Formats: sequence, structure tokens, C-alpha cells
Amino acid sequence: MSPLRLFIIGCLIYIVYRLLTGGRRKKIRAARQAPGAAGKVVQDVLVEDPVCHTLIPQQQAVKLHHDRKMVYFCSNKCCETFLKQKGKGAEE
Repeated sequence: MSPLRLFIIGCLIYIVYRLLTGGRRKKIRAARQAPGAAGKVVQDVLVEDPVCHTLIPQQQAVKLHHDRKMVYFCSNKCCETFLKQKGKGAEE
């Protein structure tokens, strides 16, 4: 075998090695930079606004107790719209 072929085969083997182990090293490096972030569990839940049907994180939502039930809204405007609609329904 010529030295050029040996060099090309060596380069190909090195490239395959880097492809196989490169992802593992990135994960290890990311875990070292942010300890505790790798195993962190998400604590927030998405809730649906009953007026505009937007999904919003529960902790960021505007909350309203209505008929012994918690209702979540994306904004104060949707909350006011909901109260107006429920007020019209009660009058009829």
C-alpha cells in the first residue's frame, strides 16, 4: 500500500471516530457547565384560555375563581371578556 492510501484511510478512521464520540463529549461538557440542569424537571403546565384558546404557562396566567373552579387567562382583556359573557348568560 502506498503512503497516500494509508494517510487517507487514517484520516477516514479519525473522522469516523470523531463522529461517534463527538456527541458524547458535548453532553458531558454541557453537564459540567450547568450543574443540575441536565436532570431538571419542568414544573410548569400549559393551560388553555377559554376565550381565545391560547396555551399559556400556568404560572404566568391571569387567574380567576369562577363557580368553585380556577380559570386561567392569557391577559386581563380575556378575563374581562369572559366575565362579560358569563354576566350576559346569567341575565337571560
